[in-house]
Amino acid sequence: MIILDMTVVNIALPRIQGSLHFTPASLSWVLNGYTLTSGGLLLLGGRAGDILGRRRMFIIGISLFTLASLAGGLATSAGLLLAARALQGVGGAFASPAVLALVVSGFPEGRERTRALAI
Repeated sequence: MIILDMTVVNIALPRIQGSLHFTPASLSWVLNGYTLTSGGLLLLGGRAGDILGRRRMFIIGISLFTLASLAGGLATSAGLLLAARALQGVGGAFASPAVLALVVSGFPEGRERTRALAI
């Protein structure tokens, strides 16, 4: 879901530009707002999972990502969409390391873990 989001937004960019009156230069921030916050906070998300619990951080991350996705879908202005995309990135940064750690710790080493990671 976190990775698929970038593909969905890429496809929707022309419609987003027309509906919310983005300039071509500012349209790149729809993608960059998510990418920068997600990539910039991945280490913090992983460390928070170690300290506060991986499951808790996964739930917080997915919840934040989902609420920000709803806000982005309902956005009526460019600023609201950009803020929602940045919050999606924060949610993704909290959820991604947590889900990988949960999969690695939840499956025994070998074929089962490899299959779970591939899925």
